[in-house]
Amino acid sequence: MQMAKVNGIRVHYADSGPRDGVPLVFSNSLGTDFRVWDRLLPHLPEGLRIIRYDKRGHGLTECPAAPYAMETLVEDAAALIAHLELPPCVFVGLSIGGLIGQGLAAARPELLRAMVLCDTAARIGSADLWDNRIEAINRGGIAAIEEQILSRWFTESFRTTRQDELAGWRHMLCRTPEDGYLGCCYAIRDADFRASDPKLSLPVLVVAGEEDGSTPPALVEETAALIPGARFHVIKGAGHLPCVEQPEALGALIGDFLRENGIV
Repeated sequence: MQMAKVNGIRVHYADSGPRDGVPLVFSNSLGTDFRVWDRLLPHLPEGLRIIRYDKRGHGLTECPAAPYAMETLVEDAAALIAHLELPPCVFVGLSIGGLIGQGLAAARPELLRAMVLCDTAARIGSADLWDNRIEAINRGGIAAIEEQILSRWFTESFRTTRQDELAGWRHMLCRTPEDGYLGCCYAIRDADFRASDPKLSLPVLVVAGEEDGSTPPALVEETAALIPGARFHVIKGAGHLPCVEQPEALGALIGDFLRENGIV
């Protein structure tokens, strides 16, 4: 187990691969821990240094009381990168992890070499949507909305044919500390990178699951259009977590992106 005291909290992370490999830093989605990337890793190019971490309030990372600000989540990521003394890295962010990546690229561009945004947007949902979710959790806990969330995370095919695995994701979601989940809901509610994304100047790959019920492909494509030179791809047979449902397809896209930009 690897832990680091950064930005005032203890962060759980995993650092694997050659120390001199190109570093890829993975930031997970709301209600998951860094195991969400497990199936993707075998499909990435060899020789990379892979850093995954549990964001604030998730997994084994400390869970301060809600609410959180997106700026704080960005500072957590920047502090971990500094702690590990990484050269400019490729940041791979899923959902809220993609918001963290956009914030990091805007505030600390010197830390990033390129970025992969998975099933995310410059702005996700409305304030009313997030306020309603926060209210529902305050009334009945995460379990009150678990079915709604799982139906957005995964395709109907996954939910009907891989029910044992679905149960594991349900457990991961429902065991997320409420303060961690709520804290990140506040951060997403208030995050808006529509003004800063057009100013980015690094290579960016943007992907969306074809059946994503949280950040539909049209919304993700709108964000790709904001970022100069960004590439956009839709992954068939995937919901909000293509790294789980279609890891080979996502790995191929990331590998091509890294090679096309001379990173590997």
